[in-house]
This record gives sequence, C-alpha cells and structure tokens, in this order.
Amino acid sequence: LVDQGYRVWTVGDDIAWMRPGPDGRLWAVNPEAGFFGVAPGTSADTNPNALAATNNNSIFTNVALAPDRTPWWEGMGDPPDGLIDWRGNPHDVASNNPAAHPNARFTAPARQCPSISPEWETPQGVPISAILFGGRRARLMPLVCQSFDWTHGVYMGASLASETTSAAEGKTGVVRRDPMAMLPFCGYHVGDYFRHWLTFAGRLARPPLIFSVNWFRRGDDGRFLWPGFGQNVRVLEWILERTRGKGQARETPIGLVPSDHALNLDGLDLAPKTQEQLFDVDRESWTAELADQRIFFDTLGDRLPAEIRRAHQDQIVRVGG
Repeated sequence: LVDQGYRVWTVGDDIAWMRPGPDGRLWAVNPEAGFFGVAPGTSADTNPNALAATNNNSIFTNVALAPDRTPWWEGMGDPPDGLIDWRGNPHDVASNNPAAHPNARFTAPARQCPSISPEWETPQGVPISAILFGGRRARLMPLVCQSFDWTHGVYMGASLASETTSAAEGKTGVVRRDPMAMLPFCGYHVGDYFRHWLTFAGRLARPPLIFSVNWFRRGDDGRFLWPGFGQNVRVLEWILERTRGKGQARETPIGLVPSDHALNLDGLDLAPKTQEQLFDVDRESWTAELADQRIFFDTLGDRLPAEIRRAHQDQIVRVGG
C-alpha cells in the first residue's frame, strides 16, 4: 500500500474505548500502555513491528532462552545450539518438542513500536470509519463481508463464532459462540451489551461501516485459501474504499462482498476457483448455521433485543429465498 500512497499506523493492539464525537462520528482511544501477544509464530515476516517492539524493555513468559540470554521461540528460524527450553532444560531438537511453550507470551511498551501513531495518546482519540469482526470458519464465512446497515452489523457481531483449533482429526472444528469476541470479557449480560450497541444507530450521524472477516477459509484439499498475514492489507484496502463510497460490491444473502475484480489480487496468483470459494455463500451450510444461532440466541431469553431477533429472521428469509 505504500506504493499507492497509504501508510498504516498503529493505535493499539487489543482494546479500544469508543464514544460518539461532536461531529457525528465514533471516536476511540487506546487505554493501554503496551502490547501483549503470543510469541511463537511472531517473526520478521509475520509481524515485524511487534517483533521490533520487543527489542528491549520487554517481558517474556515461557519462551526458550538462547546461549546469549536472548528469548527464542518457534518461528524465529533454526534453533541455536545450546538452547534452553521453556522448562529450563537443554532443548532436544530430535524430540520434536517445542522449545517455547505454544502459548508463550511477550509484552512490550507501545511507544517502541515502529508504526505507532503520533495520535496514539491524543485525548480525543482517532475517528473510526470501519469495525471488523473476525472469526475462524473453515467453510462458512467469506473472506470479507459488509453488513447491510448498522443493525445488521450488530447482528453480525452478536452471532460471531469461531471453530476451535483442537478439534478431532477429520472434523472442521467445534463451533464456539463468541459474540463480538467479548463473551469472556463482557462484565454484564451480553443481551444488554447488544442493546447498547444498537443505541448508537440514533447517536451517530456518520456511523462506521461494519464488516466480518475470515482469514481461515479452507478449500476442498483442507488448505487455507487465503495467504493471510501481510496480504490481509488487500482486504483492508477494499474496506477503506467502501468507507469512501468507492469500492464495488455485490449483494449476497448474508451481506455485501467485493464485486469481481474489486479486490486487488495482483501478484497473488489465485486460481479462479479459489477466488470463487473465498466468497461463496452456501445456502445449505447457512441454514444449519442459522439454526445454531437460534439456539444461542434462545439462551438469552427476553434480554435479547427484538432488533437482533428480527435481523436473524430476516437472514433466514434471505438464505431460504
């Protein structure tokens, strides 16, 4: 995107506090002082800014230790000789056991991130043009999908789910409902949380567009269809164009997806079938998904806002049509 005149800045990596601004837009501040992430897999290729942020003044847990007393984990290249594993024992490469715990962590000051925004501590925050909900779904969700309107977007977040990565071999994963990725963190009834989101429709003259993204869709061979990592910026570019009223989209029963050739795929060499699968909406699979959503929504009883119930029913009609 740099070649096209874009520059990506980091405001935060985990939490945002959002509020309506006097201009009718949603504004957000980062209440945290640093970054916190999983170490294994973080590398100069997958997340160079996060790696650079940990060069000093950082805390690591359950990583391996190189002979020069620097942290090491899987994804950083070949393990050095004399590596000490996360248990404090000499690492045996032949054992195929990981040197760093798979959930080893790092935390680093945000100010050390090379891409940290000059506005990251500005009291009024930064304006929000788009909100993205992400889930891990092997077959169901398109690569990116825009909601029809604010209420439909809140419904998309309320029905968010991911498939567990520890499912039995041969299965696509166990679906776990995690509305708005907030179920473990919401301090009050999630139905009331949905209602709070819905109130913003009348409080914002220029509400953000709402999207769902799914970097983890798989093909018939079980392999990921999308390369992910830095290539996700191609999806962000389309989202940015949509916020400007320029990006082309086509309607599906579940929302708006990029029209043919609207997504910049230059240099990716994705087969036409792969491109089709990335945005396919299978009605049979969605019928089953909507039935599962109903089971979850029913657990919320009368605390589920009527708007969410209607949005769910409307989705059933569109999928069935």
